[in-house]
Amino acid sequence: MKIVITGGKGMLGRTLQQELREHDLVIADLPDADITDAAGFDSLLRAAKADVVIHCAAMTAVDLCETEVETAFRLNALGSGNVAASCFRNKVRLIALSTDYVFDGTLQRPYHEFDRANGGNTVYGQSKFAGEEMIRRHCPDHVIARISWLYGPGGPSFVHAMLKLADGTRPVLKVVSDQQGNPTSTLAVARALNTIIQHRELCGTFHLTCEGEATWCEFAREIFRIRGIEQQVQPCATAEFPRPAPRPANSRLEKRMLKLCNLPSMPDWREALAEFLEIF
Repeated sequence: MKIVITGGKGMLGRTLQQELREHDLVIADLPDADITDAAGFDSLLRAAKADVVIHCAAMTAVDLCETEVETAFRLNALGSGNVAASCFRNKVRLIALSTDYVFDGTLQRPYHEFDRANGGNTVYGQSKFAGEEMIRRHCPDHVIARISWLYGPGGPSFVHAMLKLADGTRPVLKVVSDQQGNPTSTLAVARALNTIIQHRELCGTFHLTCEGEATWCEFAREIFRIRGIEQQVQPCATAEFPRPAPRPANSRLEKRMLKLCNLPSMPDWREALAEFLEIF
């Protein structure tokens, strides 16, 4: 297939390039491709004669979004709308990446795809939710894939940060223990997206995080355990590390749609982490 990947130079985009290398790929990223330029992107898509667009391009700096609100909405909402409208006009299937931040994180169980999203409490989440709505409105032939706690080759990610901090100069690392989520490898996400691409009939919203759950503290300890690093990790509260954007206490995502569509399940997060650390 001919596949256009927006944001193809980012962490997930780079992994997708490897996973989908048997296809004919067009990497659409700045400065050559700008999703906020509707006419420019439409021209790119017409010339590409693509079968599928995988839309990864986004402003993902959660804290920066709080101060650069217009930029966040221009990229995450308007940009996604431009991509969706162009896909509809050119009869191209759209697979778009989204985030757990579209939920407010107050639920006491994992969120599934049929729970009502509200954009959460951050500009990032609100802009990504607005982007989801633009996609639903402008391109019926779509899959929205929500991911969270992502790490992958090249980073940047929590895994890269922890390994850098565990350089022997810090006897104790304090890591947040009152947020829960699904640590997720770009390798696992790319494989799931490859499966979805093969099923032309699929549409709607899918959660593609790894199975199992952890706190950031548990995540850090597992990184060090697998690597055989003797590093003491002390649990702490989110309040000890105030950030411009509030972090959701619950980022856990249930993969209900994968089960309903009889698709392969996501790997356990510990297995996915071990695989990644073997090649990191």
